[in-house]
Amino acid sequence: MLFESLLNNGNEYVNISNEKIGQFSFKKLLNRPLNVCYIGAGYVGGASSSVMAYKCPEKDVIVTVCDVDSKKIDSWNSDNLPIYEPGLEEIVKDRRGKNLFFTNDLDNSIYSADVIFISVGTPTKKRGIGANQAAELSYIESAAKKIATISRNSKIIIEKSTVPCKTAEHIRSILDANKIKNNINLYKETVENEDLNILNISRSSSNATLNENDNVIEDSIESDKNNERSIHFEILSNPEFLAEGTAVNDILNPDRILIGGLPTKKGLIAQEILSKLYSYWIPEEKIIKMGLWSAELSKLTSNALLAQRISSINSLSALCEEVGADIQEVSYACGLDSRIGPKFLNASIGFGGSCFQKDVLNLIYLSNYFNLPEVADYWNQVIVMNEYRKSRFIKNIFNKLFHTINGKVISIFGFSFKKNTKDTRESPAIAVVLSLLREGAIIKIYDPKVSLVQIKNDIKENSNKDEYYEFISKITICNSCYEATDGANAIVICTEWDEFISLDYNRIYKQMMKPAFVFDGRLILNHKELKNIGFHVETIGKKL
Repeated sequence: MLFESLLNNGNEYVNISNEKIGQFSFKKLLNRPLNVCYIGAGYVGGASSSVMAYKCPEKDVIVTVCDVDSKKIDSWNSDNLPIYEPGLEEIVKDRRGKNLFFTNDLDNSIYSADVIFISVGTPTKKRGIGANQAAELSYIESAAKKIATISRNSKIIIEKSTVPCKTAEHIRSILDANKIKNNINLYKETVENEDLNILNISRSSSNATLNENDNVIEDSIESDKNNERSIHFEILSNPEFLAEGTAVNDILNPDRILIGGLPTKKGLIAQEILSKLYSYWIPEEKIIKMGLWSAELSKLTSNALLAQRISSINSLSALCEEVGADIQEVSYACGLDSRIGPKFLNASIGFGGSCFQKDVLNLIYLSNYFNLPEVADYWNQVIVMNEYRKSRFIKNIFNKLFHTINGKVISIFGFSFKKNTKDTRESPAIAVVLSLLREGAIIKIYDPKVSLVQIKNDIKENSNKDEYYEFISKITICNSCYEATDGANAIVICTEWDEFISLDYNRIYKQMMKPAFVFDGRLILNHKELKNIGFHVETIGKKL
């Protein structure tokens, strides 16, 4: 296989190192396609694998995405993908069944792979040591054990998931402890009824498995019995920096590709192979090779610094409200400084999503673990400020609605944590809706992408059993903003969907109860026009 060949043949390593970016071909090197496997068909695994298959020649690279969740795989193989990203559906349909395959057959996918990306979830632990801060690594561990017990040749294992620093050491110990040595017959019993294909890969459908003639398996097993060859796993860190809502473009045109590895011969070869894989569409100057631990920590700190930036501007938005300044003007003035720049300086009701809070909490846990309490306290304030911004916004709604919300109809515009995604993880809208429900409000929600099932799940996960059934009875999911505002007392903007900007607010005002309120939690509306229509307008970071 690829990695073993390069380890044992110095000339081939020299050739791959000297091959020019953009001219390299795995088909030319191997006389077959490179087999890439992604374990985990979630946001990162599904999006990054699809773009990789799209940008790599069909005859050079075959990408297989495997997951134990059959429903998720079925969704990837359907017209209703499990995630929404602008442009992703077109890419998947273009390459699915050609050099992009989705399957729940982990064994065959791992067996045939040259390169394996681990892209499973690493959520925040909910209980035990490190609860509510540390990353839950059980899925990483399960993936590593599976790779070790199925693999029959050396492979490159790549951390794609966001993980704490030094996770690669943990993965390495699991791989080394569980890799096959003499238990050939045990593996044969596992795969003897499976059709495996290492050299000539063919699939008749997008969920097909890898096929191989039985005699190839027998030859491989017999060879292992005689040689007892040593399997080597080289671990790299290749964090994904995509942002939901712009994921496809972020993968197509990244700011950088980090490839972290150990400074050994095997580590350098593995880094070079992964670099060549990305070279099909990424310029050489954007592919950065570095130490393994630096790459792991870079992802955590990148997200922490972005979250810090949002909390910083949100803290200043509260001060602006008190002194009469305009946070948008302040943000603009600060963003003109080339040392600061304008990005992530938009005040809002707080950040959400699967990454920012999780990664900041992980950084806090690591700091405490290594006895750095001052560092932990510093980053904890990023979370404290995010919660404060949400609670301040909610209190303002309560105050402006005359200190009573019971029985009032509140229209919620947007439930996803940001526009152009249907992801609701840590969405500020959840905290807003729950707080209003606990005050007795009747809630009408419109979001162009978030489903009723997802909203119910979010309410259920964040309330107790008795509350849940009461809350659900007071929530209506609407098909348009106009339906959501019919008879409403107030509008609350929780997500910055573009369509909310161009609505007919004259029409909306006429069908609302009076006085009609608008609470703009994303600073996206024309507040002067709304006031001229007759709305009472409240927003963040300024007095109107």
